[in-house]
Amino acid sequence: MTKARCNDMFDLSGRVALVTGGSRGIGKAACIALAQYGADVVVTGISSGNQATVDEINRMGRKSIFVRCDVSNPEDSKNAVATAVKEFGRLDILVNNAGTATVEPAEDTPVEEYDRVMAVNLRGLFFMCQAAGKAMIEAKRGGRIINIGSIFGRVGSEIGASIYHASKGGIVVLTRALACEWAKYGILVNAIGPGFIKTEMTKSIEEAPELYRLLRDRHALKRFGTPEEVAGAVVYFASDASRFVTGQNLYIDGGFTAW
Repeated sequence: MTKARCNDMFDLSGRVALVTGGSRGIGKAACIALAQYGADVVVTGISSGNQATVDEINRMGRKSIFVRCDVSNPEDSKNAVATAVKEFGRLDILVNNAGTATVEPAEDTPVEEYDRVMAVNLRGLFFMCQAAGKAMIEAKRGGRIINIGSIFGRVGSEIGASIYHASKGGIVVLTRALACEWAKYGILVNAIGPGFIKTEMTKSIEEAPELYRLLRDRHALKRFGTPEEVAGAVVYFASDASRFVTGQNLYIDGGFTAW
C-alpha cells in the first residue's frame, strides 16, 4: 500500500460527525481530530464550553456548530440529529462521548442516583444511537457509530462505582448488538474503552499522590493517557481504515487490562 493510499483511508473530507459532550477532555479531542482529518463537526452538550470547541474548528477551516443536547432526554437527541442533517445535509459519524459518574457504596446507593447515571451513560447513549441510526438508514450511505465506554466496563473495583461499571459494561454488549443488527445497512458500530486519561475526571486522583502512584503503576506503561491518544482511535473507527471492523471494543488503557 502506498503512503498516499494509506492517507486516503483516513481522509474524512465531505463527512459530517456529531460528537456528544465536546467541551473538554476526550470529547473535545475527538472533535478536533475529526476536523483535522477533514470532517465537519456538530458539537453537542449542555455547557457553554462547547462553543469554544466549535470556534476552534471553524478557525481550522472546517464547519462546526453547537447544538445544546442533554442526552438523558431522547427528544434532545432527536433534535441534535435532525439539526445536523438540516444544517449539513447528512450525518456520517456519531461519537457517543457524554457520560457521568458517581461514587456510592453499592449498599447505600439510592434509586435516584442509579437512574441518573443510567439515564446518561446507557439509556441516553442508546437513544442517541437510535436517532443517528435512523438518519443513516434513511440516507442509505452507511455510517459509523463510536461509543466511548471505559475499562470499568471490563473490570471491577472497590471504590464504590458499581453503577458506573454496570453502565459501561452495558455499552460493550449494546455495541455488539447494534453492530449485528445494523450491518445490513452498512453502519459500523464500535466502542472504545479508555483507561485513566488526564481529564477533569481524573484531576482529583492526580492531586492525591499515593492514589495516583498506585493507579499509575497499575498501567503497563506507568502513566495516564491523554485525550489525544483516545482521539486517534476515534479517527480510525470513523474512517475507511476500519471498514471491515464492527462490534469491537478497543481498550486505550496503557496496558491496564493486560495484566
